[in-house]
Amino acid sequence: MKRLLTTAKGWLVDTGYRLGWALVCRVPESWAWRAFRFGGDIAWRRQGHGVQRLEANLRRVIGPQASGKELRALSREAMRSYARYWMEVFRLPVISQERILADTVAVGGEQTAFSHMAAGRGVIFALSHMGNWDEAGVWIIARGARNFTTVMERLKPEAVYDRFVAFREGLGFEVLPATGGNSRFGILAQRLRAGNLVCLLADRDVTGSGIEVEFFGEKARMMGGPAALAVQTGAALMPVTLWYEGDNWVAHIHEEIPVPDGESRRDKVAAMTQQMARVFEAGIAAHPQDWHMLQRVFVADLDPERLAAAEAAHTAEAAHTAEAAHTAEAAHTAEAAHTAEAAHTAEAAHTAEAAHAAETASSAAGAEPAGYPAEGGDP
Repeated sequence: MKRLLTTAKGWLVDTGYRLGWALVCRVPESWAWRAFRFGGDIAWRRQGHGVQRLEANLRRVIGPQASGKELRALSREAMRSYARYWMEVFRLPVISQERILADTVAVGGEQTAFSHMAAGRGVIFALSHMGNWDEAGVWIIARGARNFTTVMERLKPEAVYDRFVAFREGLGFEVLPATGGNSRFGILAQRLRAGNLVCLLADRDVTGSGIEVEFFGEKARMMGGPAALAVQTGAALMPVTLWYEGDNWVAHIHEEIPVPDGESRRDKVAAMTQQMARVFEAGIAAHPQDWHMLQRVFVADLDPERLAAAEAAHTAEAAHTAEAAHTAEAAHTAEAAHTAEAAHTAEAAHTAEAAHAAETASSAAGAEPAGYPAEGGDP
C-alpha cells in the first residue's frame, strides 16, 4: 500500500509539472502571475513545513529583535517571490532573449567574467537560492557565454528529474546529476580548463559533504565544490546574488574570491567557502524576501540521522568516482596525473561540488500545494 501511495503521489507531482509547462506559457502573463501569487498566499496561510522552515531561516536573517508580525510579513513576501520564480520557470521557454537582455540588470563584475572566458580562463558562478537562477542562466547564454554547465540534484520521482533536465537543456544548459553520475568533479574541471562557465547553487549542502561556515551568526553547511574547483583548476570563483526589482531581474556578479597562499588544499577550500558565505549573507540581508530557502541550511536544524546517512553515502560514492575523475581529466589536461588525487581530496575533504536546482519537484519548496517540491530537493 505504501508503495502504491508513493507511486500515485509521484504521478500527481509529475502530472502537475507537465501541465505547468504545457499551460502556463499559453495564458497571458498577468493571469499567470495572479494565479501563482494566489497560490503563494494560500501556501503562506497554511504554514506547512516549507513555510515554517522558511520562517526559521528568515528569523536568522532579521534577528531575534524583529517581531513575529514582521517575520510573518516578510515570509509572505518571500512566498510571493517564490511563486513568481515558479511562474517564470513555466514561462521561460517562451520568453524572448530580447526581453531577457532588456529586463536583466547586471551589477558588478559582468565584464570581468566574460573577459576571463574570452582569454581562456574558466569562471565559476556560485549562486545562492535567490531571485530566479534559471532566468540568470538564460541571460548568461543570451549575453554570449559559449558553454555553460550546471549540476542538478536527482529528484523523486525520476520522471520529474527527467522533465527538469529536459527543461534546462532546452534552455541551453549542460546539466550533470549531483549524485549517481560518473565524476562530476572531473567533468566540471574539464569544462573550466577549456575556459568555460560553470554555475553552481552553493548556499545549501545537498551531498552530506558540505563545508561548515559561519552564517548569520550560526553554523551552517554549504557546498565546497565551487572553491575546490577553483583551487584545482585556477578558474575564477565569483559569487552571484540575484533578486527582483519591480519587473526586472537583477544579477550582482561579485568580485573573484582569490585562492589563499601557503595553506593546505583543505584549508584553502574552507577559507574560500567562508568568504563565499559572507557574500551570500550580505546579499540575502539586503534582499531577504528573495531568498527562497525552504529547506534546512543551519546545523542546529539538521536531522543528525539524515546527515549521518548522507555523509556515509557520500563517502561510498567518493570511493567509486575518484578513478573516473582521473580518467575524465586525463584526456584534457597536463595535470592528469594529479586529477584522481585532487578529485578524491576534494570529495574526502567534504568539498565535492554543488547542486542546482528549483529546489525538488517543487524544487525549493518543502512539500506545499501540488507543484511545490518535497523538502530536501533542488531542481
